[in-house]
Formats: sequence, C-alpha cells, structure tokens
Amino acid sequence: MVKGLYTAYTGMINEQHRMDTLTNNLANASTVGFKKEGATSQAFDDVLALKIKDQSVGLTNVQRLGRNQPGVKIGENYTDYTQGSFRITENTYDLALAGEGFFAIEFTNKAGETSTMYTRAGQFTLNREGYLVTEDGDYVLDTQNRRIQLNTLLESKILDDGTITQNDRVVAKIQVTDFEDYNYLEKYGETYYRPVEGARPITTDAEVKSGYLEMSNVKVVSEMVNLIAITRAYESNQKIIQTYDNTLEVAVTQLGRVQ
Repeated sequence: MVKGLYTAYTGMINEQHRMDTLTNNLANASTVGFKKEGATSQAFDDVLALKIKDQSVGLTNVQRLGRNQPGVKIGENYTDYTQGSFRITENTYDLALAGEGFFAIEFTNKAGETSTMYTRAGQFTLNREGYLVTEDGDYVLDTQNRRIQLNTLLESKILDDGTITQNDRVVAKIQVTDFEDYNYLEKYGETYYRPVEGARPITTDAEVKSGYLEMSNVKVVSEMVNLIAITRAYESNQKIIQTYDNTLEVAVTQLGRVQ
C-alpha cells in the first residue's frame, strides 16, 4: 500500500516538470525567434523493458533498477522547431528566415570565450563601428565566418539570398546554416542553439526576409488548455496521496484497538 504513495509522488513531480516547461513557453510567447519546448515521460514498465533489453553490459549480467519506484519517470525535453508567424517591421536589419536554417552568431561568454551559436531571432542592428549585431551585441557572421561591417552612412538592401548591398555594390552575404539532425543541437538561453558532437551542417534554401521578424511558435490558447489539464492531473495525484494518508491513519490509530 505504501508504494502507492511513491507512485502518486512521482506523478506529482512529473506534472510539476511539465508545468515548469509550459510556463516557460508562455513567458516567451512574445519572444522573437523562440521555439517552444515539450516534456516527455516514461512509465515504469517502459523503463523496466529498456533495462531488460539493454545488452551493453552483457547478456549474463543482471541490472538493478536502483532507486526507481513504480510510477512515472521524467523523460527528456524536446524542442518544436516549427516556423513561427512573421511580423512586419519595415526595419531593414530585422530579418526572418522563410524555411529551415539558422543565422550564425559569434557569441562571447562571460569568461571571454568565443564560439559560434545559431539562432532564428533576427532582431539585428548596427553598432557604432557599423557591425551587424544582435540585441545583446553578438556579431552576425557572413558565409566566410567573418563579422559583417557596413557603412552606417549608406542605405543597405538585403536580398532573399542574404546578400547585403550598399550603393548597388555587394558588401557581404549573411550566413544561413541548417543541420541534418536537430537532435544534435543544444539549447542555450532562450533563442540560441549550439551544435554538439555529431552535428552535421548542411546547406539550405531558406530565404532571408528583410523587414520581418519571426515570432514565437507558442500558441497561447493551446498552452492554456494544457495548463488546465496539468493542474487537474497534479490535483488527482495529490488526492491519491491524501486518500492513502487517511487510510494509513485509520490503520495505525483504529485497527487492533482494544475495546
């Protein structure tokens, strides 16, 4: 009977994790280039079956499940890369990608280490030196992995293939990179992604749309419906624990009482 307490407890922990993921989506519903996340879970029988079939430790070795209790186990989070809607800004340096791919960004962390990140958030601007940068000041890279520097006194035009012209002269071409398998992309912050070992860049035919921004792909109404469902599931597990608690109280205080 006590095992039921642990089962309901794991259900509450899982629903709390789903709630955290969902509320983060809602908080970023208006964030440019944000891709919503989802949470997965695994039933105890799935975990048990996986352990039984796992041959990595040898067929003759017995694997213990450790401290796993019957119930639900929190799985991995996943990212929904579905394209979001476009918002017209008429700002030349606001860019959106129509198709699959990412802008390449030269990112510098607090320790001063530089690496290449990728993003769908194209809310760019020119800094004092004329470099094309993100809102956080990170440099946008061209097809040669170089920073893009423009003349701030001249009007710029950005073509669908990412080519930037000033006075009808090609100045640079914005790098747009796609990946063969998005499972090899690790989320960093809210809108950055960094490739991990095994990531394979590929070319893309995505078009660069100047004067547009790709908004978050979070559907607020759907997320609110899911929020209600998660809340009810959490409360159901909570009631199960309360029922077990009341049953245990009766067993301890009343059963076997001498009249």
